[in-house]
Amino acid sequence: MKLPTSPFTVTDWSKVEPTKHAGETGQALWRTLNIGDLRVRMVEYSPGYLADHWCDRGHVIFVVKGELDSELRDGRKFKLTAGMSYQVSDFGDAAHRSSTATGATLFIVD
Repeated sequence: MKLPTSPFTVTDWSKVEPTKHAGETGQALWRTLNIGDLRVRMVEYSPGYLADHWCDRGHVIFVVKGELDSELRDGRKFKLTAGMSYQVSDFGDAAHRSSTATGATLFIVD
């Protein structure tokens, strides 16, 4: 990932208007800051959330709160808890999707 040219920017996530994104089950609330092709997000998954798609996009994901289950299309599964992260490049591994039984808050750069 190459960060685009941008000024020093402080973000108060509580003031960024959320957008709703339905999952196969549950929903995600995204608070998004776009800087060129870079997307920085604070995302809240509701309990019972399951993504409605498999994703090949690269991400740096940090779990702020709750538990996140990441499943790769090849069958591998990973449980991330608060304080954990994962990193993957665009098309860097098998496609992945997220779910959570209890809900989770994530900080995502992609």
